[in-house]
Amino acid sequence: MAQQAVFDAQAVTEAVAEGIARIENASSTEELKAIKTQYAGADSAMTQASKAIGTLPADQKKDAGKLMGKLRADFGRAFGARETELKAEEEARALASETVDMTLPIRRKPLGARHPLAKVMEDWEDFFISMGWRISSGPEVETEWFDFDALNFGPDHPARQMQDTFYVKGSQARDAAGFVGSNMVLRTQTSSDQVRALLEYGVPLYIASPGRVFRTDELDATHTPVFHQCEALAVDKHLTMADLKGVLDKLAVAMFGPEAKTRLRPSYFPFTEPSAELDLWFPDKKGGAGWLEWGGCGMVNPNVLKSAGLDPDVYTGFAFGMGIERTLLLRHDINDMHDLVEGDVRFSKQFVMGE
Repeated sequence: MAQQAVFDAQAVTEAVAEGIARIENASSTEELKAIKTQYAGADSAMTQASKAIGTLPADQKKDAGKLMGKLRADFGRAFGARETELKAEEEARALASETVDMTLPIRRKPLGARHPLAKVMEDWEDFFISMGWRISSGPEVETEWFDFDALNFGPDHPARQMQDTFYVKGSQARDAAGFVGSNMVLRTQTSSDQVRALLEYGVPLYIASPGRVFRTDELDATHTPVFHQCEALAVDKHLTMADLKGVLDKLAVAMFGPEAKTRLRPSYFPFTEPSAELDLWFPDKKGGAGWLEWGGCGMVNPNVLKSAGLDPDVYTGFAFGMGIERTLLLRHDINDMHDLVEGDVRFSKQFVMGE
């Protein structure tokens, strides 16, 4: 049978006094918690004395209750004051140990800079994604059929000559009809991906194809053999030149700001009919404000639609394409293509985050 607790006022008073003395000498919050458990926990003298009050005669319970209330209050005040002191001391020690000497020299390696061309390409993609278009990416080593035949380039077109196009030696592939013998080339335009997209995704189709293209040009102030284009294609029912002009106007504003204006001039491209050159109003043009050529556009040639298995009497489409480098040159008044390809970090650092 468990021994009944006995209320001993002197013993509990001495125990609390001992606990308060240990609290005053505690050196850490962990030590303080251990003292609280020992002197105010479930097995402490204070807890046992409180339980023993119930065994006292009725005339003694009141005085015993007052004593225990005073002892708990004294212990709690001592504990709270010392806990505040110790926490402040520990926080001060932590801050002192974590202090950074701002006068110390740094050993920071010089950082590179993002090339502005990457940012411009992201701006193009963001524009088309905001309209709900798909971003498409085709192979850079392409079959001659996709790069020329499917886009209505005749076999004698000048662009197919070796002085204009990089041919891959000894490589042939199957064309879309399954026949072996289509030569492999480094794509001269990202339009080659448009026929691939028509065959893969069907219609209606709204895609933009940014990427690298290759031409046998000498590197000079305005040309480079490897450059970037973004060509876009929309094929659906009832599309017209008005839809094309609306998209081009929005694109110009996105690339050059709210004052940008565009105009179309009649032209010729094998893969569009009618075709047009896209001009951009350029207020900083040398010799005064005027129009500058930005790209080409037009309604998709019916022969291109037929090559993708579509009926041109049911579906129409429009397409356009611009050089990414040309966009960058115009947007930032850069006069020499060499600056874009030489990899000089001082050039890229002129742009904030590549803008």
